[in-house]
Amino acid sequence: MPPSRAPPGLARPLNGIARKPAPMKRPQSRRPLDVSDPSRLEALRREAGDHGNHALDEFAAGRLTRRELLRYASAVGLTALPAFAGLAVPRGALAQGAAKPGEQTIRVAHLMPAGAVDPLTVTDAGALCLLNQTGEFLANDDAQGHLQPALALSWQANAKADVWTFKLRPNVKFHDGQAFGAKDVVATFDRLADPATGSAALSVLKGVLSKGGTKAVDDHTVEFHLDAPNGNFAYYVSSDNYNAVMLPANYAGNYEKSFIGTGPFKLDKFEARRGVSFVRNPDYWGGKSLPARVEFAFYADEQAQLLALQGHQADVMGTFTVQGGIGVLNNPDFKVLGVRSSAHRQIHMRNDSPTFRDKRVRQALALALDRDVLVRGLFKGRAVVGNDSPFAPIFPSTATDVPQRKIDVAKARQLLAQAGMPNGFDVTLTTEKYMEIPDLAVVVQNAAKAVGIRITLKVESQSQYYGAGTFGKSDWLDSPLGMTDYGHRGVPNVFLNAPLTSGGTWNAAHFRNAQYDKLVAQFAATLDVAAQKQVARQIQTLLLDETPVIIPYFYDQLIAQRAALSGVRFTALAQLYFDRATLAA
Repeated sequence: MPPSRAPPGLARPLNGIARKPAPMKRPQSRRPLDVSDPSRLEALRREAGDHGNHALDEFAAGRLTRRELLRYASAVGLTALPAFAGLAVPRGALAQGAAKPGEQTIRVAHLMPAGAVDPLTVTDAGALCLLNQTGEFLANDDAQGHLQPALALSWQANAKADVWTFKLRPNVKFHDGQAFGAKDVVATFDRLADPATGSAALSVLKGVLSKGGTKAVDDHTVEFHLDAPNGNFAYYVSSDNYNAVMLPANYAGNYEKSFIGTGPFKLDKFEARRGVSFVRNPDYWGGKSLPARVEFAFYADEQAQLLALQGHQADVMGTFTVQGGIGVLNNPDFKVLGVRSSAHRQIHMRNDSPTFRDKRVRQALALALDRDVLVRGLFKGRAVVGNDSPFAPIFPSTATDVPQRKIDVAKARQLLAQAGMPNGFDVTLTTEKYMEIPDLAVVVQNAAKAVGIRITLKVESQSQYYGAGTFGKSDWLDSPLGMTDYGHRGVPNVFLNAPLTSGGTWNAAHFRNAQYDKLVAQFAATLDVAAQKQVARQIQTLLLDETPVIIPYFYDQLIAQRAALSGVRFTALAQLYFDRATLAA
């Protein structure tokens, strides 16, 4: 499956308001850990275990920032660690303003779902945002990339990180009155991990969790027995895996009829290709939601959504591009909010094709791009440059000392000559009509001319580009040169596996490298964030050398809303939360 619109694991998203790019944040302080209270330190170290204690030592020595320590703590369930270190656990990105209870209706101009809305198979941005209106996850990956308890109160890995134990929240009910418990978690993940169900989550869970690997210990305790050690597994069962909303054990399908879940809203009415409305769930375990009603109207594209917002037919809209949103970016009646994300574009070059078999040719194309210009031109600064690996700056595991690739036309021409192509070559770039991608394709085409690479563009609809989503039946996976959208993930694991490992289901580059596969397995099995950085450095260096893909930038997830609306939370994955939302009079 592709990335954003579907396959590779949807994604999208600096906490800043909008009419101008948010300033760059200063580096996190590396102040030493306060150890003035020996009894608190001793208690914390007892809870933290070997990996937690190592993280504390790294933090105390100044080798981990406070942000990195906080993210590590949330990933492995060490809730006491950030509190001791004096770190406030951040909430999701939140529109500013005090929220007050009322009987209000929030109207959403929303992208039309690409197909049926079903937690088992959904892959597109239009549908995934609808799931979290009524459904919930074991944990929530917030706007800062930290995991927050949701239907699970806590989680912890064993020493090998191949068994994870989750304690579930008691006294939670589904909308039909059934009690939520361990049996529902087991059934949900057995369904998602079963190859026979057509689960879209297999792109995430394959090789990580198999059917039968989820076991109920008691009514409110679940163990996940993994196929292989995984230090970031908690993200796989969080909102980061948008298919993993909890459903009743007796769920029999036909989701659009009920939108069954445990969340703050219940289904009122669903009309395919028109819209869906939700009403307040009076029995929600988390308390009364502020709006009484949320209505989603479906639109065919971004411009139609923006027109609805500007025409006061909607109060908020999700993902949009900087270029398309100029009308609201410069209008004081609206607020544009953004969060940093790992969402990106991958330009793949088929390593098994005659054109791109020599890595010097792949390096040459990568050296033709001016990434700083791309960030300024396409995103007005609401993005950060990429370095041709999936390790985004927001990941604590990213090795920041790996040299950044920059434009070098002379070097690119030299590499092409060394590869036997002194006069360059002709090639077709196949891609999709989505967000800024057609504009990026033109920029790549023009940049490539300077080094002698003559590119013809083939821009298709998303359905044409992704096709069946399998090798031999997809322009995405079969084209010699292609450009694909990849949505946000809270950790890099999915980006490292599906698109780049030898057996990866999204390996459009047809990249096969035994050393890379070994390093990715090593990274996945590592719990300690300092050790993850060491492996990440090797992976990043290898990918810069081999250059199976070009990743020019990681862009911010943006939403636009009326200035009168406040309290909307949203994530880098394009999920919107309205339970705390309110409209000013």
